[in-house]
Amino acid sequence: MGWANAHPTDTQNKGELTMATVPTSRADTTAAKKPKEAKKGHPSGDKRFKVLDITMKRAQYRPDVLIEVLHKAQEAFGYLEEDVLLYVARGLKLPLSRVYGVATFYHLFSLKPGGTHTCVVCTGTACYVKGGGQVLSALEEHFGIQVGDTTPDGEMSLLSARCLGACGIAPAVVFDGTVAPKQTAELALEKVKGWME
Repeated sequence: MGWANAHPTDTQNKGELTMATVPTSRADTTAAKKPKEAKKGHPSGDKRFKVLDITMKRAQYRPDVLIEVLHKAQEAFGYLEEDVLLYVARGLKLPLSRVYGVATFYHLFSLKPGGTHTCVVCTGTACYVKGGGQVLSALEEHFGIQVGDTTPDGEMSLLSARCLGACGIAPAVVFDGTVAPKQTAELALEKVKGWME
């Protein structure tokens, strides 16, 4: 018979430590101290969040891995929706505003689903002076979309970059990850129209 069971108590006060509430065995003590493990992963059960968990855990949830985690999220989801940004912010214990700020600062991250193809026009100084702005305007006008948008049929996303680091071949345009040198509005339109056929 346990020690607590040998000495009943008269008290009715809840939460008060009495002889009846003292653990009677070592198993009772360890069970009482062991908190329930929190469920890992996203409440939706989406397995893509597991990739983010692994990346954050490997870096010991340090805030300085934010860009790496956002890259993994972009790879896994195709774009960074609000739910993903919130999940990353909670995992790295960062304000959502900081995560959102980083996601919107870099042109490689997208907050909207992208098209089948991407066209990134450099608007850095060298490219802009040599006609990058005209290339961008021609694409926007022809397809009826703005920078950051995707054509209604989902074929192309039009993006711009502050600088691609390809100033010697200005104006540069990146078509599906391949840098094309010395682009004109006509050359860029011809390339993109080829995707649409």
